[in-house]
Amino acid sequence: QVQLVESGGGLVQAGGSLRLSCTASGRTNAINNMGWFRQDPGKEREFVAAINWSGSGTYFADSVKGRFTVTRDGAKNTVYLKMNSLKLEDTAVYFCGAALSVHNSATDRAGYDYWGQGTQVTVSS
Repeated sequence: QVQLVESGGGLVQAGGSLRLSCTASGRTNAINNMGWFRQDPGKEREFVAAINWSGSGTYFADSVKGRFTVTRDGAKNTVYLKMNSLKLEDTAVYFCGAALSVHNSATDRAGYDYWGQGTQVTVSS
């Protein structure tokens, strides 16, 4: 089992920044990828960014490339999503996920085995 706890969401004006954190506990040595996804009410959960647990690779959705970065602190078992130049359309509940299998794509939510509880990000005009 892997437990994930997110934090850092909130209300920010368009153009501003936020940093989300996701701390993993439990079988962290079994994690292959950590990903960030977001979801609006009535919509599917969509991929935002991901990082290999080893830190060797990062992946981003086209909609956030150049604005968001994803990093990992191995000592703290924590992954961060730094969001800059936020837009109204970035408003959503953000979830972090942990994927155990090396065979699944880091960008495919079906490949994730564990999820955090989600944190709300609201971008205002």
